[in-house]
Amino acid sequence: MSSRCAAIQMASSPNISANLLEADKLIAEAVKAGAKLVALPENFALMGDHELDKIKAKEVDGSGPIQSFLASVAKKYAVWVVGGTIPIAGNDSNKVRAACLIYNDQGERVARYDKVHLFDVSVPGSNEVYRESDSIEPGTDLLVIDTPFGRLGVAVCYDLRFPEFFRKMDMDILVIPSAFTAETGAAHWELLLRARAVENLCYVIAPNQGGFHLNGRKTFGNSMIIDPWGVVLDCYKTGGGFVSAEIDLERLEKVRGAFPALNHRRFFCK
Repeated sequence: MSSRCAAIQMASSPNISANLLEADKLIAEAVKAGAKLVALPENFALMGDHELDKIKAKEVDGSGPIQSFLASVAKKYAVWVVGGTIPIAGNDSNKVRAACLIYNDQGERVARYDKVHLFDVSVPGSNEVYRESDSIEPGTDLLVIDTPFGRLGVAVCYDLRFPEFFRKMDMDILVIPSAFTAETGAAHWELLLRARAVENLCYVIAPNQGGFHLNGRKTFGNSMIIDPWGVVLDCYKTGGGFVSAEIDLERLEKVRGAFPALNHRRFFCK
């Protein structure tokens, strides 16, 4: 069994309406190319001028224009949508959750993942400083769900750097919406994505922000889809666009059968 999946790349702005229009256009193009599942990048609906802008735009879980958009495009195009991240109200009124919402091809929400690892980093080789914990509450739970495409695990951006996190997942596909900086992306993006694919013998779908943003940020782009042997099946360098590839569960089982590393583990995460 195989299905075509796509990773959408954007260079999102502070204008939510414009970002949603761009996302709609790119999803439509990916569906026209045969995609049955599309994944949007982290912060696809809003890359604000300031870190705290996301608090002004936060939505209550289950209601709001960004959530309505995700449900409507999933239903309109009859496609599964992994909705990047959007700001959802949390327990602290001064912060949000960076929530990745998943919708099926009927436009029904089927799952939610809240980003666990927050990017509190001074980026080497640049003057960029990020403190996501100033505006974001961390999630506490991982997410793996059954889908028509296989067992689907979800993580977000900085989560990628914590391999023990993925060892807890029993998944066929990992989707990791991201907004990797230009500096860290050039150094580690492809390296880490391919490592996660090889370690877990799974497909990786990695939609990234890619380009110059109005807030002065530059993100790395290079959205890609990787197979369980670590082969990059498609890559989109910079700007708005998408990558797509076949997710072949028969190939996945053949790779795991011929190279049963997952069965050879001797240490397990609690």
